[in-house]
Amino acid sequence: MIIDSHCHLTYEPMSSSLDETIRRANNDGVKYLLTISTEDKGFKNILDIVENYNSVYGTYGIHPHEAKKHKEIKSNYIVEKVKKNKKIIGIGESGLDFYYNHSEKKDQISSFLEHIDASQKVNLPLIVHTRSAEDDTLEILKKATQKKDLKILIHCFTGTKEFAFKLLDIGAYISASGVVTFKKSKELAETFKEIPTNRILVETDSPYLAPQPFRGKPNEPSYIVHTVEKLSKIKNLSKDEIIINTTNNFMNLFNLQ
Repeated sequence: MIIDSHCHLTYEPMSSSLDETIRRANNDGVKYLLTISTEDKGFKNILDIVENYNSVYGTYGIHPHEAKKHKEIKSNYIVEKVKKNKKIIGIGESGLDFYYNHSEKKDQISSFLEHIDASQKVNLPLIVHTRSAEDDTLEILKKATQKKDLKILIHCFTGTKEFAFKLLDIGAYISASGVVTFKKSKELAETFKEIPTNRILVETDSPYLAPQPFRGKPNEPSYIVHTVEKLSKIKNLSKDEIIINTTNNFMNLFNLQ
């Protein structure tokens, strides 16, 4: 039983062929999928999906790219949204993206802090997006964890080994995407080799970042098997061991035991 801990089922081309997409995933051993929120207006679609598909859970959150359009969203509003359905089990994705800077840094940071506050209020995991912002991300998360417990999932990790271990020090889980299968991702593979297996999750981030051999094509949850296979080689563990560990980690983090 594999769990895709991060996908975007409300995005094309998956949204227009949901039945087939989810069926392919289930047939390939993907029992559960977590579809991730990136903006307020799309949340209704996520609610519809989790209500209509037993194998799908969801989150509520605002992507850092969208922070400038959602300045009015505060932690209490986020809490209100996640309480709309018991299958909304996480907050995010939120965080910092200083690579593209589609929103001003101050707006990204403000939004991130509101998501952290909401996560701590309801004790739900925070799904974190971080790109070209390692120091700021770590500083913010470290300060937050010193004040109150915070469940952290770093999605689609592509950072440095040093960053990974500093995140592990504050209790974060780290998710591997299809990027780890890319030929040029040797440093990333070495990092995942050293990350404890009991702190790793797997994801597709579909429709983005399709793993080898589908790189460059629209990604989908069924392709997660290729990321699992790559991780098994990196960590010198059987495919079943990777599946059991990443599934248990997801269940523990999201309190689905």
